[in-house]
Amino acid sequence: MVVNSVDESARLTTISSLTGIRAFAMLLVVGAHAGFWTGKYTPDLVGAFYSRLEIGVAIFFALSGYLLFRPWVKALARGGQSPAVGTYLWHRARRILPAYWIAIIAVYTIYLFRDSGETGLGWDGFLRNMTFTQIYGFGHFHDGLTQTWSLAVEVIFYLLLPLIAWALVVVVCGGRWRPGRLVLGLSVLAMTTPLWIVFTHTDAQISITARLWFPGFFAWFVGGMVLAVASMTLRRFNPYAAGAGALVCFLLAMTPATGEATIVPDDGGAAITKAFLYLMFAMFLLAPLVVGSHDGPFGSLCASRPMVWLGEISYEFFLVHLVVMEFVMEMLGYGTFQGSAVGVFIVTTVLTIPPAWALHRGIARVVLWRENQTRAGRPSPTAVAVADSRSYADRVSGASRS
Repeated sequence: MVVNSVDESARLTTISSLTGIRAFAMLLVVGAHAGFWTGKYTPDLVGAFYSRLEIGVAIFFALSGYLLFRPWVKALARGGQSPAVGTYLWHRARRILPAYWIAIIAVYTIYLFRDSGETGLGWDGFLRNMTFTQIYGFGHFHDGLTQTWSLAVEVIFYLLLPLIAWALVVVVCGGRWRPGRLVLGLSVLAMTTPLWIVFTHTDAQISITARLWFPGFFAWFVGGMVLAVASMTLRRFNPYAAGAGALVCFLLAMTPATGEATIVPDDGGAAITKAFLYLMFAMFLLAPLVVGSHDGPFGSLCASRPMVWLGEISYEFFLVHLVVMEFVMEMLGYGTFQGSAVGVFIVTTVLTIPPAWALHRGIARVVLWRENQTRAGRPSPTAVAVADSRSYADRVSGASRS
């Protein structure tokens, strides 16, 4: 009984820290956008710091790789059934689509009454954004929604994961628990990213927007998938060594070796270097949280109540923070590429929390109501109204937005 209690405590701590690290990654992304819009992407140390805060995207991708692939790893290691593909896809759609579609509709509605940029307009732009196809070709990003390029990448991972998992489990491992083969297969898959970078940087016929397509970031998802294997084979990952490793990777990413201030630099070598350093940074941060039960100081921070609470609404926060930031810039009297990055970061964070919470809570209530209606016929409206949104997050996505 004592062992079971300890195991359960460790499991709950892991869930909390993985939820909390979403808040950390989200704040990094907000910091990057605040730095950009206030003109802090300068060719100096300050500019390097702000521009590299985009590294939060790598954390999101690696976390998705870990959480979504782990059920296949657990089933393989324990001789159980692999996840049902239909159920998996339904859970992904249920978690991602409602809030995303609401955000897209809301942003397009807002910009009916205010000036917008020259891209992503009209029905074509609207349909592109609604269907995650805004990254394929020029001119489809709309003001307040440019951050959704990463969701368009993630959706491809969601769709391909069952096929990738089947190939790894059945073809590579032969349906048996062979972690060495699994890691080797994942390592081969990770090579997709540098090869894609070389391809998109040397072939003049391919659109430059292809640099934002899924293959260019696949290695970051694979990093999380490797951690899913590690979580079943390793007992501990030193959190202090991991923290030092993450810091070194971030500092190296601030050097000229990783190119200019953009997610995919123009130089292919710099792009590959950046992709590798971002991958290692994300893996170093996540490893102590998923391997063993010794999270260290960073894990404790992520498992704290404020971080967990913010992590639970991080997806909705991500969806609305950029349009809020545009209003914040106007409210503070800043022109484009002017103002205090810290001030914009703080005010945007504070003002984004209410709509993000409302969106998360509202969708959670609807989903829980529908589930209760299906299972029990006629649920109590009061019970639905007070339903804990955390149970929704845990049930739908394993305490994570992917």
